[in-house]
Amino acid sequence: MSYKFMTAAEAAAMIKNGDVVGMSGFTPAGAPKEVTLALAAIAEKEHAEGREFKIGVYTGASTGASCDGALAKAKAMSFRTPYQSNKDLRAYLNDPEGVDYYDAHLSMLAQELRYGFLPKPTFAIIEACDLTENGEIVLTSGVGNTPTFARLADKIIIELNARHSKRLRGMHDIYEPLDPPARHEIPIYAPADRAGSEILKVDPKKIVAVVETNRKDEVGGFTAPDEITSRIGKNVSEFLTAEIKAGRIPSSFLPIQSGVGNIANAVMDELGNNPHIPTFKMYTEVIQDAVIDLMKKGRIDFASGCSMTVTDPVLQEVYDNMDFFHNKILLRPQEISNNPGLVRRMGLITINTALEADIYGNVNSTHVTGTKMMNGIGGSCDFTRNAYISIFTTPATAKDGMISSIVPMVSHLDQSEHSVKVLITEYGVADLRGKSPRQRAQLIIDNCVDPIYKPMLKEYLSIATKGQTPHNLAACFGMHRTFIETGDMRKTDFSKFISQN
Repeated sequence: MSYKFMTAAEAAAMIKNGDVVGMSGFTPAGAPKEVTLALAAIAEKEHAEGREFKIGVYTGASTGASCDGALAKAKAMSFRTPYQSNKDLRAYLNDPEGVDYYDAHLSMLAQELRYGFLPKPTFAIIEACDLTENGEIVLTSGVGNTPTFARLADKIIIELNARHSKRLRGMHDIYEPLDPPARHEIPIYAPADRAGSEILKVDPKKIVAVVETNRKDEVGGFTAPDEITSRIGKNVSEFLTAEIKAGRIPSSFLPIQSGVGNIANAVMDELGNNPHIPTFKMYTEVIQDAVIDLMKKGRIDFASGCSMTVTDPVLQEVYDNMDFFHNKILLRPQEISNNPGLVRRMGLITINTALEADIYGNVNSTHVTGTKMMNGIGGSCDFTRNAYISIFTTPATAKDGMISSIVPMVSHLDQSEHSVKVLITEYGVADLRGKSPRQRAQLIIDNCVDPIYKPMLKEYLSIATKGQTPHNLAACFGMHRTFIETGDMRKTDFSKFISQN
């Protein structure tokens, strides 16, 4: 059949107020860019004329400014899930009158849609680098939840993006598990194993529009490692080296999962520079710049992920050298890249970033002072709970020392002390395995806390009530309350909060 090629505005006009739309990609990699800008323009026009225009939005994870940013600024969303990192959307969802945001584990959304727990998407907007007449779609740099969106949606709009190489065909592994009670094991036993197809196959009759574009992924640049992130990375690599020497990690090493951002890139740099770490594989969500660099150096020989979230020059380098990279990278749907059963089966070493941690090893990944959403939980729980060793990293302080990243009690709980095995800052390593709450508190304060805050946290322990996990409920949020009142946790006086109680 022949598809209908049209402008982004013409395609967007098919989507009506109240529709639910699934967006392809994972992070800005592979996310729509043209039709979403046109949707934002429609919303702005409708609102200006006194009519409502809002859509429900499902994604893989965060998207780019042309998707999340544009739709947020146009106030065009009624709900949004599962993860975001755009500043305009963050402001929109933290506004009590803004979009309803459902923070979800990234491995779970596709199956919850199939189960009928959430509204079925009306439309799927899918970025592709190639498309055949019989409905074979070659996805671009990110997969996300695209297979499930495409299967459940009534209609599909394709953004055919010439910026991406058609030689991406063969670098995807598109697989959807069966649903219970028919589900059986996913046949992946090592990072390079394949379970599905190199293309996404859909009913071509569902494709109602094809929009041609040449717009690049909107992946922001990464900051070069600084003294703090390099020290964190070095502490991670030295900890893993010691584990190999102690025989607690096989000498051949294990696959690595690494989170997103500047700390993750610094950690990968240090792992690559450590001569005692063997050449290794990755089974992760996001393949970042540092991974591509280590592939070129021969330190990583294979990476399975959900997206290539790399800067534009690095992505172009991959496309210019596909003979080298084509058999070293595999992109999968996120319910496979983040699948808890596969994490446990392959024995992943997982390395994620904490927004804050408390002295007992609980981690807050999402909320500033317990109420303001930063980005979302992402896939950190998918990996952490099932890891061979779960590591969380964080700088010991933020805002020039005015915030301690280690507090008496986290203001929001995402990862409990039962799942967090190792906490690492630029000051050192707290190995929490097999430790009681009191032992964990002492290890974290001694090894991970900035020297400015050590006396303060030791003081808190001294006034905490007796029990298996000592806390003083009058003072446990004293550091947070002081920051809200003064802008500086260093001014905390726990006795003040006890006397006010």
